[in-house]
Amino acid sequence: MAGNTGMEQLIPIVNKLQDAFTQLGVHMTLDLPQIAVVGGQSAGKSSVLENFVGRDFLPRGSGIVTRRPLILQLINGNTEYAEFLHCKGKKFVDFDEVRREIESETDRVTGSNKGISNIPINLRVYSPNVLNLTLIDLPGLTKVPIGDQPADIEQQIRGMILQFIKRESCLILAVTPANTDLANSDALKLAKEVDPQGVPH
Repeated sequence: MAGNTGMEQLIPIVNKLQDAFTQLGVHMTLDLPQIAVVGGQSAGKSSVLENFVGRDFLPRGSGIVTRRPLILQLINGNTEYAEFLHCKGKKFVDFDEVRREIESETDRVTGSNKGISNIPINLRVYSPNVLNLTLIDLPGLTKVPIGDQPADIEQQIRGMILQFIKRESCLILAVTPANTDLANSDALKLAKEVDPQGVPH
């Protein structure tokens, strides 16, 4: 099946720009095509993301597990491995090791007591089983601070999510558990705030 040639050529350039911005410590303000995964804690965001890859590689646990944005660049290739921007040149073929590296790199910046940071982790996964896509995993929406989280943790997480999803070029993948009434979905409410008509741009 023929793909979108222009988009296929654009994605590698987008990936390089994301890496450059991260290395400079600058928040990327360019409107580039990305899919942001938004949902409450334990809504199933990790399972959805892992299905794009076909591998289990994201940390699991109770409370807030995703505490930094994870920019996941999927690149179709002949062999399967992962690379982190902060571990330049190291190829991860064990996806359990990928999970451990995400956990340790999260703790390195945020501490181990549930703090959050808007400094992203950049992860590339090369595989013959993926489409060329850029996805962003974001902290789950929460209302009650735990550990050493500040009292305004809900506002901090909302602000972090809005940095990504308010861009017109960002596709919002709102994840809601099947046992939740969609009328009460925080992810859908947030999506409607920035895109009330639900119209793709």
